[in-house]
Amino acid sequence: MYLNKAMVFGNITRDPELRALPSGMNVCSFSVATNRVYRDRDGKKQEQADFHNVVVFGRQADVVAQYLKKGSSVFVEGRMQTRSWEGKDGEKKYRTEIVADRVQFGPRGMGGGSGGGGGPRQSEDSLAGQAGPAHHDEAPAPSGAGIEYPKDDINPDDIPF
Repeated sequence: MYLNKAMVFGNITRDPELRALPSGMNVCSFSVATNRVYRDRDGKKQEQADFHNVVVFGRQADVVAQYLKKGSSVFVEGRMQTRSWEGKDGEKKYRTEIVADRVQFGPRGMGGGSGGGGGPRQSEDSLAGQAGPAHHDEAPAPSGAGIEYPKDDINPDDIPF
């Protein structure tokens, strides 16, 4: 059995670019940066950034181009694919990218507002709900009151792993 699955959560490094294929289907491409923090042999904290090229097709391409921009956090799930073509100088070029099956919007920064229609906000809330117990609609706990935990029971089917 073979498996080709990619999952990345990071920030978009440039505004998504929407194009139409000759068939009429829309395709949107963007890049996602992920950071990794580790300690080297000397015990010093090091940080490394990786950049992932992403393409998404069809209706999801339209939604990504409309609602996401540089700096937005995003969760992308799809498969890895390497394309090759011949450049203008006759040299063979390669590009490895994630062909997205699913693009989920991440939480917005502070003061982001409640957003417009149900589509993007719904994706944002479902991802934020997976990240931790905090809810966007609840008021913050008064100072000195400690941590406020959710009152609902946790459903094991909602745990993403």
